[in-house]
This record gives sequence, structure tokens and C-alpha cells, in this order.
Amino acid sequence: MEREFIAERQKGLQAYLDVITTHHILSNCELVKKFLDPNSYSVNYTEIALQHVSMFFRSEPKWEVVEPLKDIGWRIRKKYFLMKIKNQPKERLMLSWADPGPDKYLSDKDLQYAVKLLSSCSHPYIYKITFATANESSALVIRPFSEKGTLKDLIYKAKPKDPFLKKYCNPKKIQGLELQQIKTYGRQILEVLKFLHEKGFPYGHLHSANVMLDGDTCKLLDLENSLLGLPSFYRSYFSQFRKINTLEGVDVHCFGHLLYEMTYGRPPDTIPVDSFPPAPSVFVVSVLESILTCEAMKNGMPTVSRLLQMPLFSDVLLTNSEKPQFKIPTKLKEALKTSKECIEKRLTEEQKLIHQHRRLTRAQSHHGSEEEKKKRKILARKKSKRSAYESGEEHSAKYSNSNNSAGSGASSPLTSPSSPTPPSTAGASSIPPAPPPPPLPPAAPPPSTEVPTQPNPQPDVSASRGALLSSIQNFQKGTLKKTQTCDYSAPRIS
Repeated sequence: MEREFIAERQKGLQAYLDVITTHHILSNCELVKKFLDPNSYSVNYTEIALQHVSMFFRSEPKWEVVEPLKDIGWRIRKKYFLMKIKNQPKERLMLSWADPGPDKYLSDKDLQYAVKLLSSCSHPYIYKITFATANESSALVIRPFSEKGTLKDLIYKAKPKDPFLKKYCNPKKIQGLELQQIKTYGRQILEVLKFLHEKGFPYGHLHSANVMLDGDTCKLLDLENSLLGLPSFYRSYFSQFRKINTLEGVDVHCFGHLLYEMTYGRPPDTIPVDSFPPAPSVFVVSVLESILTCEAMKNGMPTVSRLLQMPLFSDVLLTNSEKPQFKIPTKLKEALKTSKECIEKRLTEEQKLIHQHRRLTRAQSHHGSEEEKKKRKILARKKSKRSAYESGEEHSAKYSNSNNSAGSGASSPLTSPSSPTPPSTAGASSIPPAPPPPPLPPAAPPPSTEVPTQPNPQPDVSASRGALLSSIQNFQKGTLKKTQTCDYSAPRIS
């Protein structure tokens, strides 16, 4: 009884873990990862971040930490702090610290230069960076802190300083944005993506929590993520589809998630999406269908330019007149291009492994099904019957061959080697007849002029006997035909 109880609890725990790990936000939670793999997630990254930030402030004394912003982001190894400038105590800033990820392919020198260059980027839809620096082990970026929060905070009616799980995991009210907001915000985000793609700057980290709201304007956050090689928020989705194999395609796919979230107030349940709920406009659904459907995953993502030409965004007027500026030196452009190619290559290899694992899993589940097991049993029975029938035919053929060889040997007449050859009649006529009785034995005949006939050799009887013995030993009852026996031995009483 105790074993059954433990087995039942194990099944229940496994079902519970399956639900948690399939939930996109919960599966990335630090508590879940620590429970499943405590050895790999035993490091306190908040303390490590504080150590690096304190070392930085030794050379930059004008900054001061107000408080750590605990768990406001989804990344385990990226930490946030509320900051202020000592001579401007009322102004609030936000510091983010992160160490390099698995897609970091820039050299330490190029990384430091590229991160420092981010503060010189000026674009109406990129959030301004106050200060940025990096070393061989981490990067640190300071931005103005917005009390209004991100686009995700607007959708979920959340407070910016609250933990990520509390804000977004289980919203009290699910409501999408108005159509005009969807059109305006979508157009602004597509414009900044187009700008980055033209500059050759890899991004790949678009989601609603990485879009800051400044009035009615969306501004992109966390450009440093791609330089540090951090994994994308939606990587577990687009890594399953081999047609999404470029960072431009990744940005478009992530934009599809963002547009769905703005429209319906929640992320899609599954990817690809088979059918869409009613939307404020059919043009919204047409854009979503071009990105998130199964057909789109098979054919590949549309380009940003193609999305800007679609009716949902083509008639949006942008009033911001700020001129974009982001000068990237030629040498750094080449390094960014090489880094982008390495990131895409690793993504392609990961997609290939996932595809192979899927095929293997499908094959195992197919062969392990009850229907397939029954089919295999039936085939095995048929095969065993066929092999038994063929082996029986083979043995019967051997048996008939052995009988034929034995019969051909018996048909030749046996001649005794000791019996003499009968004498020639010509030689016998010259011999005088024997005297009358008592009879005497006849005299030896004279040598004949003809060559005597050689006696026939005795056939090899042992080979025939061996074949017959082998046939008897290999005899199988299964080859015999069934017969009916009528027994007449019992006495009859009339």
C-alpha cells in the first residue's frame, strides 16, 4: 500500500511540474530552476552584482545606490538597482548589471567599445542611456527610471517596481489596448527595428517589458543584451522552427508575440496559433496570421519593410521629428557582423538538435503505443510461421535428395570381386572331354587371347547412409500432414 501511495504521489508531482515548466514565465523563475537543478543555481547573483557595482563606484563617486529593485526582471543573472546622482538627489535612475551569456562572440575590447558607444545612440524610439561601461566579466548600464513603466506594465495594469512574477504571471484583469494604440505603438516599434537592421546592429530581444513608455511614444530598451550574448525571452518558441534562423526573423517573430499581447491583453497559449479570437480590426489578424500561424512558421517570417506596408501600419502618421543618429565605426561593424553570424549559426545548430529530438520522441512514442505493439506481435507470428514453413520445405527437399541418391546407388548391379570371369568359348573347344566316371575335375583353361573384363567397383554405401541418417535427425513432425485413423481391431457384436 505504501509503494502505491508513493507512486501515486510521484505521478501527481510530475503532472504538477509539467504544468509549471510549460508556463513560459514560471519556467524561467529562479525558484523553479533552483528546485529542479539546485547545484547549477546556488550562486547569489545579487551579491555578485553589488560587488561589481561597488567596485565601479570607486572610480565614479558621483553615483549612489538608493535600493536594489528585487526580481523586477525575468533574468536570473541580471540585476537592477535604483540610483541617484549625489548633486541631483531628486532624479531617479535605474542601473542594470549583467554578465555575458552563451552568445557572446565579441572580443573583450570590442565589447567594451560597443557598450560605451550605446550612450551616443540617439533615436526617437530608443530609450536614452545615461551611462554604459563593460569589462571582461560584466556590463553596467544606467538609464532614467520611468514611473510610468513599460508597455507590459500598461497592458497588465502593473506597478513598475513590483516583482516580475507578481506583475505578469496571474493578472487580475485581461484587456487589450485600443486599436489606435496598437497601430501607433506597432508602427513605432517596427521603425526602430528597421533602423537597427539597416545599421547592422543585432537585437533579438523584443518583448513588451523591453519597451518603455514615454508619453504616447514607445522606446526600445536593453540594446546591450545582444552584445553580451544573452538569450532571448522567446527563444524557447522560435528555436523550434528552423525557418526562423536570422536575427531579423527573430525580431519579426517576437513582434508577433508583442502584437498579440497588445491586442488580447495576454500572450498566446501556444505557438503556432491555429485560430485567433475576435480582434478590433481584421487588419490586426492579417498581420498576426503572417507571423504566428503554422503556415508562417513553414514559409518563414515576413520582413519589417513588408509589415510596414500592411494596412494596419501603412496609414499611421509619425509626428516625432528627431533625427536618428548612431555612428558605428567600420571595424566594429565587421565585428558585429561576425558576432551576428555566430549567433545565427548556434541558433541553427540548436534548432537541428531540437528537430532530431522531436523525431526520436515521436518514433519512440509511436513504437511504444499499444496499437503498434499488437501490430508487431502479429507480424512476429506471421514471420515465425513463414520461417517454420520454409525450413520444413527445405528439410523435405533435403530428404528427397538423399532418397534419390540412395536409390541410384542401389540400381547398379553388385559384382563380387572374387568371382572369376567366365572363360572364352573359343578356348574351351580345344580341350578334350573328360573320361567317363568316376568324373574328374576339369583342367584349367588356357590363357585367353582377349583382355579380361575388370570387375565393377563396389559403390560408396557410407555416403548414402550418412544422408539418410541426417534426414532422419532433421525430421520435423510439423511437416507431416494430418491423417485420420480408423481402428477396426475392436470386436464387433452383431
